[in-house]
Amino acid sequence: MKRILIDERPDWRDQAEGLGFHFHTIDGERYWDETAYYAFSLAQIEQDIEAPTEALHDMALELVSEVVDSEALLTRLNIAPQYWDWIATSWRQRDPHLYARMDLSYAGTGPAKLLELQYDTPTSLYEGAYFQWLWLEDQIRAGQLPGHADQYNSIQEKLLEALATLAQQRLIGSALHFSAVRESEEDRATVRYLRDCAHQVGITTREVVIEDIGVSGEGWFTDDEDNVIQTLFKLYPLEFMMEERFGPALTTRRMQLIEPAWKAVLSNKGVLALLWERHAGHPNLLPAHFADAGAAPAAGWVRKPLLSREGANIRIALPDGTTLETDGPYDDGPAIMQAYHPLPCFDGNYPLVGSWVIGDTAAGVGIREDATLITQNTSRFVPHAIL
Repeated sequence: MKRILIDERPDWRDQAEGLGFHFHTIDGERYWDETAYYAFSLAQIEQDIEAPTEALHDMALELVSEVVDSEALLTRLNIAPQYWDWIATSWRQRDPHLYARMDLSYAGTGPAKLLELQYDTPTSLYEGAYFQWLWLEDQIRAGQLPGHADQYNSIQEKLLEALATLAQQRLIGSALHFSAVRESEEDRATVRYLRDCAHQVGITTREVVIEDIGVSGEGWFTDDEDNVIQTLFKLYPLEFMMEERFGPALTTRRMQLIEPAWKAVLSNKGVLALLWERHAGHPNLLPAHFADAGAAPAAGWVRKPLLSREGANIRIALPDGTTLETDGPYDDGPAIMQAYHPLPCFDGNYPLVGSWVIGDTAAGVGIREDATLITQNTSRFVPHAIL
């Protein structure tokens, strides 16, 4: 694994704008960064990322089976009791799911370490599945990359296959609604990309912003034109939905969710502690345990709230005694402690490997990097290649 400098494509910004990738720059700073790329060998991809991703995914699904049958474990995850039966029924009926991402620390040698599971609302999908593939093709044509260069990226192919399967097997309603919050340009672009994938395999779709979804007098969820929502792909956290006005109506199961209710288990960082309890010493896991309320991490540990997102409210106590901390809205809830495992450093840049799972199959990676050890929503996306 290497970080290699490369010339930018002269027209990439125009290309991005033309394709709807408007969030390539955030607050005047690069989000998409093609001044460099990460190079892997095929063995590194197949042995150190792809195979462990599928093994960790299988372990996570096995854990869901245990959690939904245990009030004690649901309590440890701080999931509201009124939703336990809804989540358990969703799992027992195997409500279909589409995608997920796990975040790994990997330096090119030794086993990749699981830092987090992003199993409910993973982002960086469009840039990982589509835009970095365009970059690869363009740079090969320009002679910037060798003709034999490849990329670990079958994300879009597997998305199309998974969506087609959902439709052909009638596992979703006849119309699929796609939704995100009104003010998030990134989330709405991700949803529109997925909607386009659905169109490509013949699925009828509609788009509705989360804030415009309501419930009819008969108890059906509806969009802003009073169409009944049969199946909703929502890029919006399940825990937010459960806390809001119409949350109790979810338990009637009159609207199918993608991602499904059982993902509430795997989107919770408490699963990192539960996985370690059941697989202590696994080469791809880090020691983790539930934290006491308000506990500060000892040296060599990281405190993560159970439901924090995008690097918010993370506290790292480095082995040398120094600390790093991010702000956010999740500082008053339960948390876990996870053993500190540093991201690798390449010329002052710290890359995080996001390994995608489509359906139940490992499908590719997207790399985010930052100038600090904590990856946040503004951290840069850097493409990769297999050489």
